[in-house]
Amino acid sequence: MRTRAQESRAAIERLYITMRHLFMRGNYKPLGVSGESLISALLVLRPEIYGLITESEKVELDGLLYVMERLPRGIEECRYIRLISREGYEHSEFETLIPSKRRRNCYRVDEDQMFVEMTRGKSDIYDILTHLTFLFIEAEKIRLNSTDSKERIHLNWKMLEKIVEKEDQGEPFDSEAACSYLSHLTGRTFDKTQQAIRKFEASSNSNSLYSIVYHLGKLSMDEAMHDIDREISFSATLRERIGHHVYGEMWAHNIKSILDNNNLLHRPIHIISANLHSILNTVYGHQALNLKSFEELEQVAEDISLGKKNNKAKTILSYAHKHGYIEVPDLSGTNIGAQIIDTAKMTSSTLIPGVDLPKETSKRPVIVVMDYAFGEQAYECFDELLKPFETGKQSIPLDVVSASIMGKAGILEGNKGDLMIPNSHVFEGTADNYPFKNQLRKDDFEGYGLGVYEGPMITVLGTSLQNKDVLNYFLESSWKAIGLEMEGAHYQKALQAASKIRRSIRKNVNVLYAYYASDNPLKTGSTLASGGLGIDGVKPTYLITYKILEKLFKS
Repeated sequence: MRTRAQESRAAIERLYITMRHLFMRGNYKPLGVSGESLISALLVLRPEIYGLITESEKVELDGLLYVMERLPRGIEECRYIRLISREGYEHSEFETLIPSKRRRNCYRVDEDQMFVEMTRGKSDIYDILTHLTFLFIEAEKIRLNSTDSKERIHLNWKMLEKIVEKEDQGEPFDSEAACSYLSHLTGRTFDKTQQAIRKFEASSNSNSLYSIVYHLGKLSMDEAMHDIDREISFSATLRERIGHHVYGEMWAHNIKSILDNNNLLHRPIHIISANLHSILNTVYGHQALNLKSFEELEQVAEDISLGKKNNKAKTILSYAHKHGYIEVPDLSGTNIGAQIIDTAKMTSSTLIPGVDLPKETSKRPVIVVMDYAFGEQAYECFDELLKPFETGKQSIPLDVVSASIMGKAGILEGNKGDLMIPNSHVFEGTADNYPFKNQLRKDDFEGYGLGVYEGPMITVLGTSLQNKDVLNYFLESSWKAIGLEMEGAHYQKALQAASKIRRSIRKNVNVLYAYYASDNPLKTGSTLASGGLGIDGVKPTYLITYKILEKLFKS
């Protein structure tokens, strides 16, 4: 007899095999045979992030908000959703819709069609298909809650329709009565529904919960009662380009061209994958504001994060532009911003407190900072970045001294905000395991009031597909995993290929990995759907940044 963990892992495999098949086919109907297979596998899996997905009447409201913040506004109104490559729509007059929590360009072509650009690789496609499948499951619940066994429409649905009409026209309505209608249609209590309404109102990305529930239910009713099908399709260009590093190559070439134009290609290069504010504020905050300790830096970072009007962020950025800081615009479509820091142009003798810069400017390092990649995109971009720079008949290898990864991940033992220091990456669903020597250690982070865990990390196919059974298996079995994330094995694959097979970078490149916990998927109320870290994320983010710089450059 199979365990729940084995059933769940089999469901993940079925989901990805089905998604690959549908992608190659070019289109599918969400409630057709193929779409039903996705729904069936997702219901077997019961991912933590989708909460009440298996409940027959109750709509999962926190999961719904999580998904809607990662999809374009108004997608719930569209019958046809088409996933495309970068195909020229950025030059059209269609409004570009960019979801607040997942950067991708989207275009509402007309009232029935939404086009969504996929330029971040297969992981991005699997991610959006999983979210859409969740929406179709919840839409069916709304339809069933809105009709009786003879498909007669309930009064609450008719009243919600009037509420949405009034909302569209900017007319006032009785919010408590509206909440009552919505409570019935979502199968949730009045209190829970009211809380969800407020959360959706606070979102910068999605329409109101009234509108979302109404349109999800309406499309489901149209299909069930009037045979007006919904459809997901993939453009021919997307199917042709995926897997060929089209965008990663453009992204990496742009960075290396800027290094070449500034005569930095022959200098020691340190690559850091992190967010685009912590390295900037850590290095130039120390130099511009004379910050003398991590604690002083943390306070400034908190002030900036809270939006306090003390102009410290402007002071830091202005100083940085005069002392070796170069912003690299993303023109490739990867949605991965980058920065270059030329330490030779710094007038300060120290990079951060207690870390001296070499006196000879020719020996001073160059730091290349890249924003977070998404899943398999990490391999595409890192692999291209580590290749020699090709210009004319010349092939110029980069002197990459180190590669550092600061990421956010789900933790399996501790709490949100705690730290994870990996010693290996285990790639879920494959036989690919990547042990490595991490220059960062657990004791580097002790004494700062945060939990610190050391051990293997699981690189998963998608964070939205994880459930407690699979995660408990990784935690309690001989793997003894400390957390899960989506990029580690992909970075390692690129690094090992470049250093040990292609020999395009030095064999003994230093590797520094550390993650902070954005969620604990094993704890109810601590999944990604419960919200971000907010101000609590400042300390772990800046502490990892500080320790990476300290480890790299302190002699």
